[in-house]
Amino acid sequence: MSDVVNNTEKHRYELEVEGYLAATYYELADGVITFVHTKVPSELGGKGVGSRLVKGALDQVRAAGLKVVAQCPFVKAWIEKHPDYADLLK
Repeated sequence: MSDVVNNTEKHRYELEVEGYLAATYYELADGVITFVHTKVPSELGGKGVGSRLVKGALDQVRAAGLKVVAQCPFVKAWIEKHPDYADLLK
């Protein structure tokens, strides 16, 4: 099982699964990370890849001491389902 990687050059967290790349894109400013879009290839749909990606990204965000703005509907919904991450929201 691969780990979520922060690709700072492309402003996205990435998770490679079965040769496909899932990514959640962000903008970073003044200690606030805004998640704008999450893309999971259709080949990986229904396998929990998006959830693994978002959890891994948010764990790194927490470790970095950042606050989160969940513009992306997927990230917003994931945080609503996992209230232990709600403290990250700005």
